[in-house]
Amino acid sequence: MFQPLLYQVATGILSEGQIAPATRDVLKKKNVSVELAEVTGFDLEAHYVTTVRPGGGFVNLSYDSLIVAAGAGQSYFGHDEFSAWAPGMKTLADALSYRARIFGAFEMAELENDPENRRGWLTFTVVGGGPTGVPNCGAVEAVLKHEFRRFDTGEVQVLLFEGGPEILATFGNNLSRKATRELQKIGVEIHLNSIVTHIDGKGVDVKGPDGSVRHFSSRTKIWAAGVLASPLAKMLAEATGAQRDRAGRIKVEPDCSLPGHPEVFAVGDMNCNDLPGVAEVALQSGLHAAHVIRNRVKNGAEPTPWKYWDLGSMAAVDRRSAVLSAHGVRLSGRLAWYVWLVVHITFMTGFKNRFTALINWFLSFVGKGRLERAIVVDLNRLLTLDLKAPKVGG
Repeated sequence: MFQPLLYQVATGILSEGQIAPATRDVLKKKNVSVELAEVTGFDLEAHYVTTVRPGGGFVNLSYDSLIVAAGAGQSYFGHDEFSAWAPGMKTLADALSYRARIFGAFEMAELENDPENRRGWLTFTVVGGGPTGVPNCGAVEAVLKHEFRRFDTGEVQVLLFEGGPEILATFGNNLSRKATRELQKIGVEIHLNSIVTHIDGKGVDVKGPDGSVRHFSSRTKIWAAGVLASPLAKMLAEATGAQRDRAGRIKVEPDCSLPGHPEVFAVGDMNCNDLPGVAEVALQSGLHAAHVIRNRVKNGAEPTPWKYWDLGSMAAVDRRSAVLSAHGVRLSGRLAWYVWLVVHITFMTGFKNRFTALINWFLSFVGKGRLERAIVVDLNRLLTLDLKAPKVGG
């Protein structure tokens, strides 16, 4: 799954299959067996992984070398109750659920006669102004609001809450200011130094820079602040005595292996490497672990330390603008957006997915169409749960 484009599945730009082709299909020409199961434990001394298959059957899978790349989930900074109304966007299920929430909110606004209730449906809240939150703002703002008849498109509002003094802080002050201006130009309302203190089905409470708390009516909330390593990281740390950081990531050896277990590797968002949580870190650390194993099996070579090659950072701001920072080069606007398109189409898997993604992008970015608008979850159940979930404050 190409996680950086999950938000485009959520906002109807791409289909889930375009960013997450079947693993079995991708590896069909390789000497690889694919099994559908959930990992529930490790026995590092006996060299096996415990899994449970659909239907409840437990199976132990033995190994000579093991790479664990389970990624990360969402962190709510001690307020896990927020997830009931503002789930993260880390999986395809998350993205499809958000698609239902976003497009469903417009449909509910079309049915609503009360102006105050309609305003709640047409207000979209994004928590977190990093490389995940900012693209969500631009994509949500451009959704099919022109197709509806019973409300004015000017009523649609996107709120972005960032706890720090600027959005996209890792890109530097200049690019952060440019991204801020671009978002404001398309109508996104940005609140800096603002901390969400409470969330329920009908809105959010936010503590502003002056310490006062204000309530914002919003039925759709997107949480894009903070990450927490997969629970598998805790299992591995307990099995090896390895330390973990505050995000739950394992402190590994220089070659990405676990302390005392050179045959077991934790890569990507699971290991604590003081690097940004971007796709390229996962790709490079995974490749390094594979090379270490291959060289060890082939000629008994000693492991070499992993060195990350920083290719730079980029983030889409809206459908025709992006920011890019790479080796001293700073780009923004349309030129950065073209680079963003080329890089992301390159990293997608398969020619067919690349080709169809280009068509979808053309219709969505040049025109105003959204091809992937099917709501595949029970919207009535989803909205009912939002209202009935217990209102636990922070």
